[in-house]
Amino acid sequence: MKAWKCTICNYVHKGDSPPDKCPVCGAGPDKFVEIEIPDKKDAPAPATDTGKSSAAQQDTRTTAQTGQGSEKETADLTPKTFYQKITHLMLRHHAHPILVHTPNGILPAAALLFIIAWLFDISLPAKAAAINLVFVILALPLVLYTGVLEWKNKYNQADTLLFRLKILSAALTSAACVISMVWYLLDPLVLSSSLAWVFIFINLVMLGSAGVAGHIGGKLVFKD
Repeated sequence: MKAWKCTICNYVHKGDSPPDKCPVCGAGPDKFVEIEIPDKKDAPAPATDTGKSSAAQQDTRTTAQTGQGSEKETADLTPKTFYQKITHLMLRHHAHPILVHTPNGILPAAALLFIIAWLFDISLPAKAAAINLVFVILALPLVLYTGVLEWKNKYNQADTLLFRLKILSAALTSAACVISMVWYLLDPLVLSSSLAWVFIFINLVMLGSAGVAGHIGGKLVFKD
């Protein structure tokens, strides 16, 4: 059976032809390339000493023939500047999935604390929520930056519905977070005012959009 790999998210589809749409990232059939998946039944038998020797000699000849080109390609891909080294390390060690846990973990607590402060008309939970938002805002620049890096380098700047939703969700989360924080700093009594419901709505938008972005991120990572 043939196998097809999505060049955007690396999802592998088995069948005579690529799917009409990638079930993970939504890419079209033109983004799939055919790959070979060796059949276990056709796996070669363990090589004897002679076979191993021949294989080693063949590998040596192949390396000698292609080594110069490979070294050149490797040299071209090696990060040279400090910025390239940093971005390379971020991509290699999955900085975005690690950093995104900060807002995704703190935002639900902040939104819940604001709601408690609103319902019971007490200020302490609101102050705690505002402190939580400070840590989110400090983390957001790196979260957004590493997200853009992954989109450009890992997903080839794919312009599919899935990535549009993820970018929109990230933008909504960031905007709602900043608006909520600035509003509370300018008016600490906002939750006791007539506009409290607007403030709470902004926090619910922030929470919902963060959840959507996190769900899409998990879909891309786990391919389901």
